[in-house]
Amino acid sequence: MRGSPLPREATAALSGLEQVRGMRDGRLALAPMHVLMNMTLVEADDGWVVFTAVPEAKHYNPQGTVHGAYAAAVLDSAMGLSVLTKLAAGSGHTTVEFKLSFVRPLLADGRAARGEGRLLHCGRSLATAEGRLLDADGKLIAHGTTTCMVLRPAAAA
Repeated sequence: MRGSPLPREATAALSGLEQVRGMRDGRLALAPMHVLMNMTLVEADDGWVVFTAVPEAKHYNPQGTVHGAYAAAVLDSAMGLSVLTKLAAGSGHTTVEFKLSFVRPLLADGRAARGEGRLLHCGRSLATAEGRLLDADGKLIAHGTTTCMVLRPAAAA
């Protein structure tokens, strides 16, 4: 399914975990950004999300390695969706901040990298998660954390 934002009826009626599993299973579309970055949602569980992502030469920086923004997009998506898995229908979230540490370069070698997101805490107004980006050989490329603002429906606020 091509990328498109989730329909409002889906976000209003489905829990966050149901939304993420719907994207994983192809019943709901991935976001346009996920399509742009060659990302596939492969795992979705309570507080846990995994994307695979295949970088291409078009994602290179001037030094001939995959641009850090590519890794940031994969990790922001994995960490953010791990937060979404804990939210009730009608609720949403947005990234407040994230910090990434890069430990080795990522190359566009035709193989998929793996972006993992794990929820650490989900409160009334803030949630935190951590993520890891691994190359196709399982070597750590980058790791990080995020803080997300939880957006609840006006009636629930």
